[in-house]
Amino acid sequence: MARYLDIHPDNPQPRLVTQVVEALRDDQLIAYPTDSGYALGARLGNREGRDRILRIRDLDERHHFTLMCKDFAQLGQFVHVDNAAFRAIKAATPGPYTFILPATGEVPKRLMHPKKRTVGVRIPDHVLVCAILEELGEPILTSTLILPGEEEARTMGWEIKEDLDHVVDIVIEAGETSAQPTTVIDWSEGAPEVVRHGAGDASRFEV
Repeated sequence: MARYLDIHPDNPQPRLVTQVVEALRDDQLIAYPTDSGYALGARLGNREGRDRILRIRDLDERHHFTLMCKDFAQLGQFVHVDNAAFRAIKAATPGPYTFILPATGEVPKRLMHPKKRTVGVRIPDHVLVCAILEELGEPILTSTLILPGEEEARTMGWEIKEDLDHVVDIVIEAGETSAQPTTVIDWSEGAPEVVRHGAGDASRFEV
């Protein structure tokens, strides 16, 4: 049965943030709110966590995982960013964007796209998530919480607790989130390509 933690979205209780971080370090799987709906999250080195996310969402090995990063400096440890991408991504973050970029050697191969050797990265505009990332000291391996047969991310913690009580370890309640997904930009080939239009303004990346 999943633990249900009610955490204030704008003034998160440090004690509860620490509980989430300790759970991630203990290789537990969390369902947590972001600035673009709920997501499933695990520690970067949690191999079982990755597999659990794939099972819950009924995804195959080609799924593009995202690394939720606390800031641009951390993002730069895990993906290669050229000068043009650097300026554009820095101007757009934090915010509801996911960028697909070539992965560095810091990213475990099992988390990269099997052919392209890329990974998604994002910097959230969400106080609670940033507090978790700051204390954790590494990115959270993340996938939007869209269940099989559904088209949008879940937005309410209590609904997730009811439906995923026995398949995740922690559900964080922090009020209703936006259901609009991130805008996804593939910058792995040297120029930006808008893969998905979402909450972020895509026009700045469209040629």
